[in-house]
Amino acid sequence: MGKADAAKVASLKPKKKCCRSRKRCVRCPVVIKRMQRAQDDGLQGKHLRKALRAARER
Repeated sequence: MGKADAAKVASLKPKKKCCRSRKRCVRCPVVIKRMQRAQDDGLQGKHLRKALRAARER
């Protein structure tokens, strides 16, 4: 998927199942849900990119 825009990740359509790999993919349902929460909390810009990195690493 290349570099994903952190602001657009919350609006992506999730995959059917979570892959649970070491570094989760961007379309993983868990990552998308975490990014939706981050946007609802009001994160923007640099903080949103950091939230995406953290959501994929867990």
